[in-house]
Amino acid sequence: MANWSGACYIMAGMLIPDPKYPELRRRRFRPIPVRMLVPNVITLLAICAGLTAIRLSIEGRMELAVAAIVFAAVLDGVDGRVARMIKGQSKFGAELDSLADFVNFGVAPGLMLYFWQLQELNNGGWIAAMVFAIAGGLRLARFNASIDDPNKPAFAANYFTGVPAPAGAILAMLPFYLAFLGVPKPPAMLTAAYTVLIAFLMVSRLPVFSGKTVKMRVPPEMVLPVFVSVVFFVALLIGYPWHILSIGSVLYLVSLPWGWKSYRDHERNAALATQPAPTAETAPSSPATFSPPPSDTEDERPARLN
Repeated sequence: MANWSGACYIMAGMLIPDPKYPELRRRRFRPIPVRMLVPNVITLLAICAGLTAIRLSIEGRMELAVAAIVFAAVLDGVDGRVARMIKGQSKFGAELDSLADFVNFGVAPGLMLYFWQLQELNNGGWIAAMVFAIAGGLRLARFNASIDDPNKPAFAANYFTGVPAPAGAILAMLPFYLAFLGVPKPPAMLTAAYTVLIAFLMVSRLPVFSGKTVKMRVPPEMVLPVFVSVVFFVALLIGYPWHILSIGSVLYLVSLPWGWKSYRDHERNAALATQPAPTAETAPSSPATFSPPPSDTEDERPARLN
């Protein structure tokens, strides 16, 4: 206690290190590179889009609210890739991204569906919206907990466990797309059942193909066609957003069994590869050949003398 009192002294209620003891000086924080801030800024813009979507849905401007969620999903796909590209990953950014996903793809779509139609079911509609939001949070918590699982096989890196939160939000808004296209609004009970179904797919153990390990290299002769294709797709999305989102949602739902089958095939092949090869002890022995016993004459015959 005496040594510590000699090392520090109290001034204005604060503990200040004694200059005579440089090892007790306050640690200075190093400046943070700008490249570490860029992904976090993109994530914050995504949170702003999700919160704005909630406000727009309360005001009844559903088309703009859906567009805000789609924009947040685009930003969610960009921030991680930008962070890896400029080497700006951080623990803070990962936690902020999880918070953004819960708000944008769990809370916001659930509230939008409730304000749009589920409120007709009173408590039942609120329960469906709440189940979807909670499923989004549980999905993200499970993803964060299992991201460093050492027991995960190598091929599992190419699959999600359950439908990811951004895709779940896009799928949950399928009734919006159809309504914007002029399709009559379905019964509120059907919308609630569909919302709970998407929530179940998010928290399920269903393997969903992610394409993370697919090598994205384009041959030189295909660079210009790829540019034209991307511009064409963006133009279609801007000109016919509800058609593209409706078709994409239906195709995604149809492709889920294919992802499950592909995962099972990899799992079966991995199990076969780990089986021990048959050894000489376990290998079936060849049938023994019968050799007649030597006759007595051959046994008693003396050896030939030279």
